[in-house]
Parts: sequence; C-alpha cells; structure tokens
Amino acid sequence: MLVSSSSLMPFPPVWTADDTPPEDSTPLEFPELDQQLQPLPPCHDSAESMEVFKQHCQIAEEYHEVKKEIALLEQRKKELIAKLDQAEKEKVDAAELVREFEALTEENRTLRLAQSQCVEQLEKLRIQYQKRQGSS
Repeated sequence: MLVSSSSLMPFPPVWTADDTPPEDSTPLEFPELDQQLQPLPPCHDSAESMEVFKQHCQIAEEYHEVKKEIALLEQRKKELIAKLDQAEKEKVDAAELVREFEALTEENRTLRLAQSQCVEQLEKLRIQYQKRQGSS
C-alpha cells in the first residue's frame, strides 16, 4: 500500500515502515538530489533496511522543502535589497532637495535684503530730488 502527501509533491509517494512496495514498482527517485544522494532501494526482507530507506526518503523530502524555502528567502532578500536601494536613492534625493531649498532660501533672503536697500536708496533719492525741486 502506498501513502502519499500532496504537500510534499513533486516527489512520488513514500512507503511507511510497515508497508511493502509492490514487486513491480520502480525505486523511489528524487530528481532534485544529486545521484550520490539518491536513496538506495531497500532490501525488502529487512525491516532495518526498509526503515533506513524510509528515513532517507523523509530526509530527501525535507531537503527539498528547505531548498524551496531558501529560494523563497533569497527572492525576498532581493526584493528587500531593491527596496533598500530605492529608499537610499530617495534619501539622497531628499537630502539634495533640502540642500537646494536651503540655497534658494538664502538667495531669497539676500535678494530681499538687496531689494530693501534699493527701496531705501530710491526713497533717499526722491527726497533729495524733491529738495532740489523745492529750492530751485
């Protein structure tokens, strides 16, 4: 009798310790494992061999799950790095905008002061002109 778990796909079903595989079944293979890591077919006459085979298959399934999780975490890492890069770029842009704002504010202050001085000078010139007009 074969016992399968849909959450462990794409691997084929795993035999439980008290189950025996059909005589014509092919050995269980794990395509994602290197050849030297593949579970060797058990000796069906030995309970210990069947148990070792079962454990090896479970480890192979766990290995597959860990590889999937690593791939997901690496993808998440790439996404977070991209977000961090964007945040750094925005931080640099913001700092540049702050500097530009400060420079423009200083230029504005300087221009207002110059305008104020020009208004004062113009007023003085008007007064002098009026005095000249009044004295002539």
